Amino acid sequence: MPTPEHPLRKLGFLTIGLFDPADPAAGHRSTLEIMELGEQLGFDSAWLRHRHLQFGISSPVAVMAAASQRTSRIELGTAVTPLGWENPLRLAEDLATVDLLAGGRINPGLSVGEPMHYDTVKHELYPDSAETEDFSYGRVERFARLVAGEKVRDFSGKQGVVEEFSNRVEPHSPGLRSRLWYGAGSMKSAVWAGANGFNLLSSSVIFPDKDQEPDFAKVQQSQIRAYRDAAAASGNTARASQGLVVIPTDSASNAQREKYQRYVDERTPRTRAPQGPKGMMFAKDLIGTSDEIAAQLYAHEGFQEVDEVAFALPFSFDHDDYVQILTDIATKLGPALGWKPAE
Repeated sequence: MPTPEHPLRKLGFLTIGLFDPADPAAGHRSTLEIMELGEQLGFDSAWLRHRHLQFGISSPVAVMAAASQRTSRIELGTAVTPLGWENPLRLAEDLATVDLLAGGRINPGLSVGEPMHYDTVKHELYPDSAETEDFSYGRVERFARLVAGEKVRDFSGKQGVVEEFSNRVEPHSPGLRSRLWYGAGSMKSAVWAGANGFNLLSSSVIFPDKDQEPDFAKVQQSQIRAYRDAAAASGNTARASQGLVVIPTDSASNAQREKYQRYVDERTPRTRAPQGPKGMMFAKDLIGTSDEIAAQLYAHEGFQEVDEVAFALPFSFDHDDYVQILTDIATKLGPALGWKPAE
């Protein structure tokens, strides 16, 4: 638990990588520059959101590959990759390749379930199997087995003069399985992640059980505790990270402060009550000076359960805004939470 006596151990950030569809390359370059800045500021990790058929990063694997050649220390992750869009075997190959290029710094975050707006895309995504695709936990279990190097087939060995075949995913990156994360928003998913040897990503969106009081921080606390209990019962390591939106304003200009406050004000109404048939709950964005945000975090029951975070950057800000926010997080908010930048 982060307290003045027990400091925050790891500090990361999460970006969606928005871009202008008229000039998408500029947005991708901006994302890479932000990740480079994160390393320079001493952040422990940089995470990419995954967006399909939107104006955000659709291929975090490619962006992480590029970032791996621009950085040398900072860990790179996805939060999260929806496996419903992916072939687990091909994704295992891609991530192992990038992990090797990065020197063992990749942290894939995953989720399962039917792809968003599936009816609008299933004819292109799975034209021959749309009605029979498995979007359950079994899909991520299969992916984890492949990443771990378990046998894919019986066939292997040399064929002909030069062709040689393997019976597992190649290349194999030995440490990658231990760096798989699951993005859990419900008690069921949190318990499953702990029991099956995944690290836990708990974000600013969660789903309470029907009998739970709709208090975001308390629901998140209960899910993280249940995750740790399930991991302990299964003999698994239990790493849990929290990802709230924080907007420190210490070095922001007056215009930036006004812009940031408008953003928060527009998003605050959705945090006042559960949304939709599943009772989806959103965390409040934390805005203010770093000392003010630190005080709110220390009082947050969810934050009290973790010693590492990946603070989410707001969706629609400009490059200079992200530079200011990241700099304030690294130089003011992080130290206020007892964190020390990596050398």
